[in-house]
Amino acid sequence: MVDANSTLTALPGVRVGHWTDANAGTGCTVVLFERAVPAAVDVRGSAPGTRETDALHPGGLVGHADAILLTGGSAFGLSAADGVMRYLEARERGFPTAAGPVPIVPAAVIYDLSVGDSSVRPTAVSGEEAATAATVHSVPQGNVGAGTGATIGFGAGRMKGGLGSAMSRNGEVEAAALAVVNPAGAVYDPISGCQLAAASTTPPRSPGQNTTIGIVAVNSMLERWQLQKIAEMSHDGLARAVRPSHGMNDGDAIFAVALGTRTRDFDLTAVGHTAAEAFSAAIVQGVLRARPAYGLPAALT
Repeated sequence: MVDANSTLTALPGVRVGHWTDANAGTGCTVVLFERAVPAAVDVRGSAPGTRETDALHPGGLVGHADAILLTGGSAFGLSAADGVMRYLEARERGFPTAAGPVPIVPAAVIYDLSVGDSSVRPTAVSGEEAATAATVHSVPQGNVGAGTGATIGFGAGRMKGGLGSAMSRNGEVEAAALAVVNPAGAVYDPISGCQLAAASTTPPRSPGQNTTIGIVAVNSMLERWQLQKIAEMSHDGLARAVRPSHGMNDGDAIFAVALGTRTRDFDLTAVGHTAAEAFSAAIVQGVLRARPAYGLPAALT
């Protein structure tokens, strides 16, 4: 029997919500957790746009996230995290301080200002609305949320990208991923080897206008240094699906969170491999669920 939900929300303790402006060609996606969860991040692209990533480094004081924001709008879109913080503060969520809890909302952006209306970007209101809309239902995919204005490649050969989500299992190990597919490179299905979206042959006129960002969640209870390895290995899944990846024009970043509630015997390499498989599958879904928009073709028209 096929699971009704094979997206990130299939794992317990996580909700996902979108804010979408299809006319402007932008949006944001919020991943909310029932409780603060251990989190890590690995940034490998040379043109990233991020917020609160240093707080997740192993050895840091905080090391947990209440939510994670993936957003369009380039660096302007990082302001949407303020709205997610506002949503969490109203529910007394956050890192405890003498003045009250401070919500921890790491974030990463894609550049989507080249489609739609570049003057419209996700704001604090957008982030709060996405958080309010978060549910445990199967994650809507394609031209939605942070994937609304996502594209693949550049120049005349550019195609429509999107948001995708998928799961992978290896025995008792489960990993689920959500990816916003906006790369400079071509996208391939790692299983079939088929090219799904072609890369442009003309070099970009302006660097830093592509990236693939996302999150992987595992059902194991892991420490932060272990999650750091999971985030690193998840980039293997990105590299299998996007060629080339981690380039000068990309801001590739992957968050990793642990949703497990009990200690198990596990092989960290097996967990990382499962997470990488989930992330590459999420990238494939982001391409296959995308639809033509803003004058750009999609893989499936």
